[in-house]
Amino acid sequence: MTDSSAGAPGADHGCLPPWRVADLPEPLPLTFRNTLKTIGPGAILLAGSIGGGEWIVGPLMAVNYGPGILWIATIAIILQSLFNLEAVRYTLYTGEPILTGVMRLKPGPALWAPFYLAIGAAQLATPAIAAGCATVLFSAYARRMPANASTVQGALDTQAMNWIGIGVILVCVAILLSGKSIERVLERLSWMMIGFIFVFLLIANLLVVPAEIWWSTIRGFFEFRALPAGMNIVLLGLFAATAGSGGLGNLAISNWFRDKGFGMGALSGGIGSALAHGHQELQPTGAVFPPTPENMQRWRIWWAYSRIDQQLLWGIGCAVGMFLNVNLARAIVGSNQIQKEELGVFQAQYLSDHVWQGLWLLTLLNGFWILFSTHLGNTDCLIRTSADILWGASPRFQRWPASRIYAVLLLLVTAWAVFAIHLGSVLQLFAVLGIVASPIMAVAAIQILRVNTRFLPPECRPAWWRRCALVLAAIGYGGISLALIANAAGYKF
Repeated sequence: MTDSSAGAPGADHGCLPPWRVADLPEPLPLTFRNTLKTIGPGAILLAGSIGGGEWIVGPLMAVNYGPGILWIATIAIILQSLFNLEAVRYTLYTGEPILTGVMRLKPGPALWAPFYLAIGAAQLATPAIAAGCATVLFSAYARRMPANASTVQGALDTQAMNWIGIGVILVCVAILLSGKSIERVLERLSWMMIGFIFVFLLIANLLVVPAEIWWSTIRGFFEFRALPAGMNIVLLGLFAATAGSGGLGNLAISNWFRDKGFGMGALSGGIGSALAHGHQELQPTGAVFPPTPENMQRWRIWWAYSRIDQQLLWGIGCAVGMFLNVNLARAIVGSNQIQKEELGVFQAQYLSDHVWQGLWLLTLLNGFWILFSTHLGNTDCLIRTSADILWGASPRFQRWPASRIYAVLLLLVTAWAVFAIHLGSVLQLFAVLGIVASPIMAVAAIQILRVNTRFLPPECRPAWWRRCALVLAAIGYGGISLALIANAAGYKF
């Protein structure tokens, strides 16, 4: 086996063709202004994260089990931010997304391509978040909660919400087929949606949440306690997986970094809209750089930008989003009420009744942006990773432009989503999303560790404590996966 530190065409490249060789592109000097220009993938992932654990499961867990459960979110966000950075590390060196690196491991794309295509579809192809958007929009229009589905009125409401959900799905398709760079479109929308969401949540918290709830919620993130007796193991698994992003989203971050042009991604091209022209087409293979002093100096700057994007923008953003949503829910939702109400509609009703009637519409608008940003990010995540897997796995797919593969997959998944939105309630559909996330994290953590210690030169490999973090992620999410399997088999904890 040839040492990949040589950065030469004969280096170990695993089960896929060898990389090209070039110098690492020069990053902008590390300044505050340049940081704002450079970062951005973390905003896409944050916008795609906040509608899951932060908006749905986090408040559900904290209201039902108390703020002492929030330390799980702290551990999950820390581990996931380190997991994400290790996925990005491979992309900075090769210009390829991490799942292409995984396919370089034995036995190669013949196993890993169908595995990740199948498990990714199992997690994200079900339109749980689009169904949540439909509930919020219905309530905003009807000025009431949806009726119980077992009643005649409830059946009519469910039918109306299904049609609204289909409309949300189609709007998402239109957005993803616009613009030269899909990553750039998502990034700009994500910044706008994050700004509105966080400003609204902060104002709402300041208006209605007593000081004692603020402090008890904050303490909950840092007080490590035993798990409550009789805890719902499925909810625990959902919370641990979706407190950050959870599953395929953590892997897709490397795809967005490539399309943004981080590191060697600047030489790899990206996925643009099939309806637009002028973007740099995706290259069949990535490119690596020899670890010269000049390249390593550039590497350190790219790595600093990556850490800011993932640890400050995404990691702290997830923690703040979780805090604001949980804090508000604890102040206005009873422990038996949150299981009966749909998503954030209870917040709109409370704020309208107790603060100002205009907050009914504003609160539902905030809930819509939270959920729509998540649905948009999840859809792109699934299609993007699937397109990259097919592109990297077989020269046969490389005969097509990557943007065309993306568009075809988007239409296929959309057709399924239009059907699947009728299959269950929001929380039932969301449970599928969260349950599949843990095994993805467990398997991928070990594979990322192997990829980064095999294919990267010693100068670019992770420190020992970062390797330990990947092992801890594999053990933690692997344990949750086994617990979920045992629970499904009828074993009670």
